[in-house]
Amino acid sequence: MNLHTTDIANAAAEIRSRSSGPMRLLGTTIVLAVREIRRHLLRSFLTILGIVIGVMSVVTMVTLGNGATAAVQQSISSLGANILQIRPGQGFGRGGGGPQPPDFKEQDVEAIRTQVAGVRAVAPQAQSSGVAIRNAANWSTTVNGTTSDYFTAQQWNLNSGRIFTPAEEQAGKAVCILGNTVVQNLFRREDPIGERFRIKDVSCEVIGTLATRGQGGFGNDQDDVVIMPIKTVQRRFTGNRDIRNIMVSVDDAYDSTMVQNSISQLLRERRNISGAKQDDFNIFDTKQISDTLSGTTQILTALLGAVAAVSLLVGGIGIMNIMLVSVTERTREIGIRLAIGAVGREVLLQFLVEAVALACLGGVIGLLLALVASMVLAPILQVPFIFDPQINLLAFAFSAGIGVIFGYFPARRAASLNPIDALRHE
Repeated sequence: MNLHTTDIANAAAEIRSRSSGPMRLLGTTIVLAVREIRRHLLRSFLTILGIVIGVMSVVTMVTLGNGATAAVQQSISSLGANILQIRPGQGFGRGGGGPQPPDFKEQDVEAIRTQVAGVRAVAPQAQSSGVAIRNAANWSTTVNGTTSDYFTAQQWNLNSGRIFTPAEEQAGKAVCILGNTVVQNLFRREDPIGERFRIKDVSCEVIGTLATRGQGGFGNDQDDVVIMPIKTVQRRFTGNRDIRNIMVSVDDAYDSTMVQNSISQLLRERRNISGAKQDDFNIFDTKQISDTLSGTTQILTALLGAVAAVSLLVGGIGIMNIMLVSVTERTREIGIRLAIGAVGREVLLQFLVEAVALACLGGVIGLLLALVASMVLAPILQVPFIFDPQINLLAFAFSAGIGVIFGYFPARRAASLNPIDALRHE
């Protein structure tokens, strides 16, 4: 019987390593496994393709899902941390086809500030729009009339300058604080502090500029705003003393739901809403919306990750099939090893190491491809790229586990071969 030279060399190497100790045996087994993988590169690549696709899919889906969750939280939190937005109407808008509910009054704001526990800041708002003009530059923007509590509620810091003084708010002075978008379009590289510009028929002095915030909730540019004292906007822009929106910042020590219920009860009393009559105002809780949307995106991410993980199982089945073919092809090599003194557990270890090596190689390639895919797709989907070491380690460990589970049966079959029958195999 003609025996392949490589088979004999492999068997001899295994005998020498076994006599040197278990660590040397394991090292030699790994070397032999890598050598066997290199002998059939194309087949090895096709074997691990399912693992590569599975790991890549799982990690990419979870990474992009985490980015989407972070984007949702960022968009909602841009409206303010633990903020209640109170508006007229029965929805987030101003109601349906019936008569529009009345706006709020200054007395409503004062009642919320003094009669509701857990309120950190209350900022009334009156809004308008207009074209801001300075020299040859002009820019269409939003005018937001409010009080200094607005900056506390929004936790919005200034880039330069100062906020309104109580005297300026009370007198309705034509002073303003600009968002970065307005600054860039009106003043270019100049320092706007102390300068004046005109918006509609109002000449306004710039006393401060806001720190950049970028895109906010619902895709609006938060930096495209001119903030003035609310009385200035009411007198010079809207022509009335109505308040369209009330922003309430809730103290972190209080439950926002309890504060929301207290405000709702107070406003029902002040707006003469009794019994089962429906509210003619709505309270928009940014924290609840953020938690709900974040929970939804996390569930969808987990679902997509679970679906993608199915391909890992398919990859494991592919490894088992190829390893069974490999056992058949290498029956004579197995017979040689068993004939010269190898025991069954050493043959089992040999094939099990090969299966795990294939699975781990597929896992590493999958992780690298997932990293590249996530970095490319994140800007396209407009979500932040968030590297999560936990999901990467978990995916790699799962791929290695797939190698152990689906490689055990072929390895067990190889270890149980009869040496005489194996040597007769052609």
